[in-house]
Amino acid sequence: MPRIAEAAERLGNDALVFAVLRALTVVGGMAALFVAPPRAEHALHVTPLLAGVVVYKLAVLAVLGLWPERARQIFLATLASDLGVVFLLVWFTGGGESHFYLLFYLLVALHAYHFGPGLGVLAAVLASVLLAVANALASPAIPLLHVGSRAAVLGARARAEQLNRNMEAAMARLARAEQLAAVGRLSAKMAHEVRSPLGAINLNVDLLGDIVRTCPGPEMSEADELLRAIRDEVHALAELTEEYLVAARLPRPRREKESLNELAAELVAFLRPVADRQGVTIALELDDGLPPVVCDRVMVRQALRNLVKNALEMLPRGGRVGIATGAAADAAVIAVTDDGPGVSPEVRPHIFEPFFTTKDRGTGLGLSIAREIARQHGGDLTWAEPAGGGTRFSLRLALDGGIRG
Repeated sequence: MPRIAEAAERLGNDALVFAVLRALTVVGGMAALFVAPPRAEHALHVTPLLAGVVVYKLAVLAVLGLWPERARQIFLATLASDLGVVFLLVWFTGGGESHFYLLFYLLVALHAYHFGPGLGVLAAVLASVLLAVANALASPAIPLLHVGSRAAVLGARARAEQLNRNMEAAMARLARAEQLAAVGRLSAKMAHEVRSPLGAINLNVDLLGDIVRTCPGPEMSEADELLRAIRDEVHALAELTEEYLVAARLPRPRREKESLNELAAELVAFLRPVADRQGVTIALELDDGLPPVVCDRVMVRQALRNLVKNALEMLPRGGRVGIATGAAADAAVIAVTDDGPGVSPEVRPHIFEPFFTTKDRGTGLGLSIAREIARQHGGDLTWAEPAGGGTRFSLRLALDGGIRG
């Protein structure tokens, strides 16, 4: 039983349900022959055929348990066998007079739902041919036009259902995009309004700090520590407001030839004290042969900073962040890798979605801004899960900055 449970888990719920339903369709149809007796000339073959089908279906399930990663190939390879079994059922029970032709509909519908309308139409064509042959063998008077019309209707229905599902998914994405746009406009307005008060607070904190430093005493030393804490919080709020403003209206890149190696080294030097306080190691690996890149230095630095900050926030003490530069075709790549817990399956579809975050603090805009900056430079931002665990983000930038002459 544990092995069966493990195999079912590896196979996945969708594939397992599909396999069981397909097996029940064929085996159930064969078993129904005892309720709807076949023609006398075929009665002798019913019992051995049913036993053979049961063994065949059990063998298919066993193969799926051994190689769940090849479920698609196994299902496709055995589709013809299942259609052949239904063909025998229809033939044995009178061809066009048999009600078992409905099993063709069920098999076609199952495959169209699981694999899409393309395979559904192909299965419908095969089913129509087999039904025509069964009719010809059992009762040659059955017109082929009736068979073809049934297959055409079934294929059209499968296609219509797929189009309807695609339309519903597109409408959901459009509604989500409109919601995010409204939230973005509101966030930008709020950030703009907060910017001036933050500047005033920061200025007053600096003035108070100057006064406190001129007054001796233990109380003044404590006051200086409090002012430093206030200054840090104001700085954090200023970064948040700036992130909202950038997300709402990303500036046009001001491109110049830049060295990504120098940019990465400067950013690591800037963030290393933060990493040291967290007990996290930052490792830098530079490609000495990397050519200059035409880019906006400030924007690319912000994108890289977002990636490194994101890694630092996810790592516990003792963690490691790796930053490496390299070349790929007509592009330069900066890879940021961490050995953290990685990205959970439920988070992966939303990883670049604006305002989506799993952290207690933050805007959820860092990765979406970084990807938009990469795309403005003729590249993209992608993520992967390294073999040893963790996460790798690859920031790809076209060497010409995305300029097309």
